Amino acid sequence: QQRHILTHKQLERDPTGVQGKRGKGEMTDKALLVVSECPPLGLESLKVKDTQLRASSYKRRGLGPHRGRLNIQSGTVDGDIYDGAWCAQYRDKKQWLEVDARRLTRFTGVILQGRNSIWSWDIVHTYKVQFSNDTLVWKPCMNGTEEAIFEGNQDAETPVLALFDTSTVARYIRINPQTWYQNGTKGDICLRAEVLGCALPDPNSIYPWQTEPTESKDKLDFRHHNYKEMRKLMKSVQDECPDITRIYSIGKSYTGLKLYVMEISDNPGKHELGEPEFRYVAGMHGNEVLGRELLLNLMQYICQEYKRGDQRIVHLVKETRIHLLPSMNPDGYEMAFKKGSELAGWSLGRYSYEGIDMNHNFADLNSVMWTAIELETDQSKLINHYFPIPEQYTTEEAFVASETRAVISWMQNIPFVLGANLHGGELVVTYPYDMTRDWAPREHTPTADESFFRWLAVVYASTNQVMSNHDRRPCHNKDFLRYNNIINGADWHNVPGSMNDFSYLHTNCFEVTVELSCDKFPHASELPIEWENNRESLLTYMEQVHRGIKGVVRDKDTGAGIADAVIKVDDIDHHIRSVADGDYWRLLNPGEYRVTATTDGYFPSSRTCQVMYDHYPTICDFRLTKMPKERLKELLMKGGKLPKDLQLRLRQLRMRKGKDGKQ
Repeated sequence: QQRHILTHKQLERDPTGVQGKRGKGEMTDKALLVVSECPPLGLESLKVKDTQLRASSYKRRGLGPHRGRLNIQSGTVDGDIYDGAWCAQYRDKKQWLEVDARRLTRFTGVILQGRNSIWSWDIVHTYKVQFSNDTLVWKPCMNGTEEAIFEGNQDAETPVLALFDTSTVARYIRINPQTWYQNGTKGDICLRAEVLGCALPDPNSIYPWQTEPTESKDKLDFRHHNYKEMRKLMKSVQDECPDITRIYSIGKSYTGLKLYVMEISDNPGKHELGEPEFRYVAGMHGNEVLGRELLLNLMQYICQEYKRGDQRIVHLVKETRIHLLPSMNPDGYEMAFKKGSELAGWSLGRYSYEGIDMNHNFADLNSVMWTAIELETDQSKLINHYFPIPEQYTTEEAFVASETRAVISWMQNIPFVLGANLHGGELVVTYPYDMTRDWAPREHTPTADESFFRWLAVVYASTNQVMSNHDRRPCHNKDFLRYNNIINGADWHNVPGSMNDFSYLHTNCFEVTVELSCDKFPHASELPIEWENNRESLLTYMEQVHRGIKGVVRDKDTGAGIADAVIKVDDIDHHIRSVADGDYWRLLNPGEYRVTATTDGYFPSSRTCQVMYDHYPTICDFRLTKMPKERLKELLMKGGKLPKDLQLRLRQLRMRKGKDGKQ
């Protein structure tokens, strides 16, 4: 199940990125078997707590042993409390980083990385390993009759794996650097690490509450799925629940992999009048894989629970049309997948095959809006929604990924109301705008729907078991606990061309970004507990699509639905529009609102709509009356007889014109 396992063929393809050392670089079948058996202890995922890490010395707090975690990211300034490695205070061969596994563990290997820093280049070239049961007596890792020396890093970011010739059972392990990049005389001993090992059964822990849960009660396929396996799993869900599922493709990646979507609805393949459309998108960055697996879990779970008759799930399926896109960037995922969960590093697979970051690849409509606000003297001419895409963005020459184009077309074809974009590498929910107004590095930049976006972010964060844990430590270089695990995207960092901003300004759909875990590519053994952490959040967030008001805008005379009618809410400077059959959805927090429906050729209509705290929307229908000229045009085109009210109106107009002529 654990797809990070290295075969001899993989080692032949990549002898430099993966190092399994037995003195001169051999790797035995036994060593390969060991790494397949034993997962990482969890330095990267934070399963290993700060109190379990010690060091011989450290330069300052920001370079303490708690920072010696694989893939940890530094802040933008060297010298703060969020630096990118453990760095020893002294430059000698007596320095060490120690990990306390807290129980007897069969240690099988170490993965090493250099220091993450914009300004400094610090890496360990070779190191030794020692084991202990009491921290007093230490036993060296041996290579035959000699103490083993393992090869470390040649650059700061590529993770390098070293497997032990023979696994060793102990409680403590030390990494002891022997050589490092000298940089003249200024080179520091700095490293980030992960340790591989299997915890042995503890005879003293006989009660379940004494150990952290590692499993889920749900019977789902908890493993990493490559493209073929993902497609196979989606097909199995469709076969199991054919009445409520449909698989379709929205396009292809650069290399030709299809972007598959699972639709879940009681009437798949059709938009039903009044039923809102919801979407989850995962894998925009191919190496941020947890969202992909969670969506595959979610489609399995909904299918199973629907068949079981779980009323919450049955109601969700019958009242919502759900779309799940597990992999927006399948090319990037395949690159990361081939390296594996611990060896892909921080960025391999992030970009599309062409090297495009899709998180910055959508049309920048924010600048279009803000430029118009600055230049337009007549405020009544300004628009606040449905901004058109600039022409230069739609040309074939534009540097736009095929995957981005496919998602934009999908957004335009389906009237989505709510969505979320699943990422990894942090634990926080961000909401629009993602782009700062004056290109500042970071600045709070709210939308007109700030209060509702904050509600959406709180819904996910407060129901997520990890985010809502007040004892957790920050992932990398920002403490989001101070913000209750939610933040305005632009207040974190400036992201022009984000999918969330584009969605809000070009369509009716509100969307947030969910950063699901500190570890972008969690080990397969951690997937069951990650599902437990996120299951309630995924379901509760979907249910928010039913908050606010909804209705149908109709022609008062014919009863036909009116498409493209503008729905305005007083005091909120952002409108939405009705869709093909005249139905609309306006996400709103509880309260009383004055709502107006307007469209060309009709008199506008206003009414007061009360949004309650219930888990279903308030119905606010509109019946619009055609303006006389429009009705006359329509009737004459059809060759119909004029109704009496129109005949009377025309007679009055003729008489008025006659009087004007005599004067």
